[in-house]
Amino acid sequence: MIRPGAALLPVLLAGALAACGREPAEQRTAAVTPECPAMPKTDYAWIPGATFTMGADDTLPEEGPARAVTVPGYWIATHEVTNAEFAEFVRATGYRTVAEQDPPPLPGAPPAMLVPGGAVFTAPTDGNPNWWRWVVGAEWRHPAGPATNIDGRGREPVVQVAYDDALAFAKWKGKALPNEAQWELAAATGGADRNVPVGADGKPRANYYQGAFPARDLGEDGFTSRAPVACFPADRHGVHDLIGNVWEWTTSSAANDSNIIKGGSFLCAANYCARYRPAARQFQERSLGTDHIGFRLIDPARPAPADDQPDQRR
Repeated sequence: MIRPGAALLPVLLAGALAACGREPAEQRTAAVTPECPAMPKTDYAWIPGATFTMGADDTLPEEGPARAVTVPGYWIATHEVTNAEFAEFVRATGYRTVAEQDPPPLPGAPPAMLVPGGAVFTAPTDGNPNWWRWVVGAEWRHPAGPATNIDGRGREPVVQVAYDDALAFAKWKGKALPNEAQWELAAATGGADRNVPVGADGKPRANYYQGAFPARDLGEDGFTSRAPVACFPADRHGVHDLIGNVWEWTTSSAANDSNIIKGGSFLCAANYCARYRPAARQFQERSLGTDHIGFRLIDPARPAPADDQPDQRR
């Protein structure tokens, strides 16, 4: 998974772009792909207001200290924004994403990073040990470069969207992005295991990386890349995919022109970072698109349910 900008760009500038211009083929699905149920009938789920323990002390340093946080109730989308939904936005507005525009000058950057493109994960090889490569022409319609596309994948979460792209879509819809506390409250109180995304039967309940990262994803959950949204069961709030599939932008800022992303992705493995946990967080450059970061919305204008009662969870 991509690290904060202070770590990513030196890696790219030190040689990860040796393969620039090549279009890595995305791993798509395992041999047996589960048949996804119909899309949810409800577009937003109510998250009751609560005082809950946000963060964790015993895993990664940036997750602590654990602290009590109070969040008013709110409505959150039951699934991530899809390719089909983003395409509707682009058709209506003519919007061009950050990945489709000329990047700002970056001193010392290889020539490939001075033209539109995005970061793409590719399993390392003997010839190129880097996990992340800048791919010219990678954008939301072509998540891993011009040789890839989203035809027939309208239900998959849109990726290669920078923070400003997510904000623009939210504004067009009359909605907003969640902040970190809102996002974590939904994930922490939805009933999912706080440490392992599996059910009582031991089977995966989310799209994450099974196997030894980054060498090979065994695809035991049915996928080795992005899964269609709401393919895995909803949590007790009625929300899908807060764990795994794609990281999700929040409005909470971090240092170095970055924002906090939550939820982990199909690239999160137990042996590497396990950042599919509700308390996990990562910092992402606002201007950088990747093929494993998307977003979901909240609806701050929708009235609370009449029977809403504040909740207390620890």
